[in-house]
Amino acid sequence: MSSDPWGRVDETGTVYVRTADGEQVVGSWQAGSPAEALAYFERKYEGIVVEIGLLERRVKTTDLSAKDATAAIEHLRTQVDEHHAVGDLDALRKRLDALVATVDSRREERKAQKAKQADEAKHAKEALVAEAEELAQSEQWRSAGERLRALVDTWKGLPRLDRKSDDELWHRFSHARSAFSKRRKAHFASLDAQREEARKVKEKLVVEAEALSGSTDWGATAARYRDLMTQWKAAGRAQREAEDELWNRFRGAQDVFFAARGEVFAERDAEQGENLKLKEELADEAEKLVPVTDLKAARAAFRGINERWEAIGHVPRDARPKVEGRMQAVERALQEAEETEWRRTNPEARARAAGLTGQLQAAVDKLRGQIDAARASGNNARADKLARELEGRQALLDQALKGLEEFGG
Repeated sequence: MSSDPWGRVDETGTVYVRTADGEQVVGSWQAGSPAEALAYFERKYEGIVVEIGLLERRVKTTDLSAKDATAAIEHLRTQVDEHHAVGDLDALRKRLDALVATVDSRREERKAQKAKQADEAKHAKEALVAEAEELAQSEQWRSAGERLRALVDTWKGLPRLDRKSDDELWHRFSHARSAFSKRRKAHFASLDAQREEARKVKEKLVVEAEALSGSTDWGATAARYRDLMTQWKAAGRAQREAEDELWNRFRGAQDVFFAARGEVFAERDAEQGENLKLKEELADEAEKLVPVTDLKAARAAFRGINERWEAIGHVPRDARPKVEGRMQAVERALQEAEETEWRRTNPEARARAAGLTGQLQAAVDKLRGQIDAARASGNNARADKLARELEGRQALLDQALKGLEEFGG
């Protein structure tokens, strides 16, 4: 028989461990000497010691959850209670008990921290709501709109509160934003008359441009087209759809005239080489306007270049696509810059996007009210169905809000 302070092996090969409750059977050993049996089960004890030490460090130095820590403790306690190791098992139980107390303490600390964070989040959201309600009365459309968008981003970065509190605050917050959007929409709606007047003016310009497209009075007609272009720009923007249609007709009439003039000028072969050289120089000058940094100055410069361009006359047919393509590329760059500026400041599109956002927000709010009513009445099936519908409406609202941001408010 062999023994040490924490265990022994009897003559039958049975291994025992000493505990406060007396000896407990560890297992049976037939493969070697009693000393080897004790050494084997002592190594198993050391393995448990190492695992407990690792768990103690994880609990103290990491963000291991209380649930996972408790599961790990119970796993180790089972190993200790099964008595398949030789060593001071009572000391291990005490370490595990101390670890349980540590986990419980940290759980309470986290609970208190979570409650504190929730309280801070509530106060932060209440402050956002108060500011949004104040901004809802502002007439500083751009700055107030930008600030409201910033408040939305701040709101999204805050944690959610309990369902009731969060929904109530969000409803006030959303209502304030919707009220501002409605007032801004009404403001910009007053500009509709100006756009309609621009449409009427441009329709008259288009009629004259189309009437001139068959003229063979090249110089005077070209000058008149330049005058019409000046009037076109001075008329302002019409509604988007009308603007595009009228512009295509206006440009088409000019193209017919200048194409006819180009065919006549093509007969002036002696001038074509010099014309090409001059147009290439103008194309070089025009290309220096890109990229566009000052749209107004670039348009004025391009208009001047284009006037000189139109006065030059025809170039060799095989060279025309390349040199004209260079000028067209510059003109497209200017048009794109102008269109970008138009989209950025387009009051109708902003108002339309704001209106859509308001409608979607109202639908979301209504669905939330219906869900709450269904839950309150115990109709969970209807509440779940409405909740799925709410997800779709909320996704559309998020898209509308994102689109609204592109219009400066």
